[in-house]
Amino acid sequence: MGNLGMDDVAPNARIVVAMSGGVDSSTAAALMVESGYDVVGVTLQLYDHGEAIGRKGGCCAGQDIYDARLVAEALGIPHYVLDYESQFRESVMEEFADSYVRGETPIPCVRCNQTVKFRDLLKTAKDLNAECLVTGHYVRRVVGQDGGEMHRAQDPAKDQSYFLYATTRDQLDYLRFPLGGMTKAETRHHAERFSLPVAAKSESQDICFVPDGNYAKVIERLRPGAWEPGEILDLNGKVIGQHEGIVNFTVGQRRGLGVAAEHPLYVIKVDPERRQVIAGPRSALEKTELKVSAVNWIGPGDAPPSQLRVGVKIRSTSTADACVIRYVDDSWVVIFDEPQLGIAPGQAAVFYDGDRVLGGGWIQREG
Repeated sequence: MGNLGMDDVAPNARIVVAMSGGVDSSTAAALMVESGYDVVGVTLQLYDHGEAIGRKGGCCAGQDIYDARLVAEALGIPHYVLDYESQFRESVMEEFADSYVRGETPIPCVRCNQTVKFRDLLKTAKDLNAECLVTGHYVRRVVGQDGGEMHRAQDPAKDQSYFLYATTRDQLDYLRFPLGGMTKAETRHHAERFSLPVAAKSESQDICFVPDGNYAKVIERLRPGAWEPGEILDLNGKVIGQHEGIVNFTVGQRRGLGVAAEHPLYVIKVDPERRQVIAGPRSALEKTELKVSAVNWIGPGDAPPSQLRVGVKIRSTSTADACVIRYVDDSWVVIFDEPQLGIAPGQAAVFYDGDRVLGGGWIQREG
């Protein structure tokens, strides 16, 4: 089936499409219908809409469920809305809040893909006797010598492989990503060609349960005790200011410190035990190493070798920078060729060999 990545799925097979109500997953569903598959659309209700819908564009808000239903009706396919609120709260929202309280900068989209979507929804798809689960993610699944491999999307601007590094081999065998070989413009073109009711819909926000992008407000609701004041220190341990809660700070942050200084100050470290924020010059952000935990490996072999040269992304918007990964004292260490700025605990370090995703893990806090 061309570049849709469905060549190994039997014609007329039943498939489940995860439909978020956005243009990407809706177009993926339409392409599957056009290709002759027996398509079942599934949308997840992930959180209590109520006050959470402070704006349109959240990936799973009430409007989006309605939009997914409209698309399914237009395509003439069955559509189910599954209540995954308890799973989402436990696996994603609670962990999001706890991570901030630990002085980290979490990525809830990775947790959501890792648990609710690619664990729970995948099981539901199998229960429906589907041959595969199709999503609208921009990533490519390539069949190699040892089965399915994950590769970056054809369109670098839309590539979502960073958020999908925790996908397991078994999950990758069952998943399909028909948009991975397309640009966003091509997807829009198909949506218009199919006259989908969401063809002109704007992009969804990454964090669907955070209204108006106000992370602190969500954390305050989930963890009322997280808003404890503390001190802002310089690199020598001198108190240079006060803060209202460490949840307002992330490594590399420049704005919002509320401290007057001769030179720009950045958040260098967040110490949750002492409720302290350590600030310093931009140069103090430079690091040549980081530790990674809970590594998921989907590269060649059953596990990474004890030492390997790879490219690594330490945030979704960064490039894959050259480094060596080593297994030292029961943990993985990333050693960069060039110093990196703003390595934030709680973010992911994702390993690449060219376009192929080898896996990755969580960046650990120092000390």
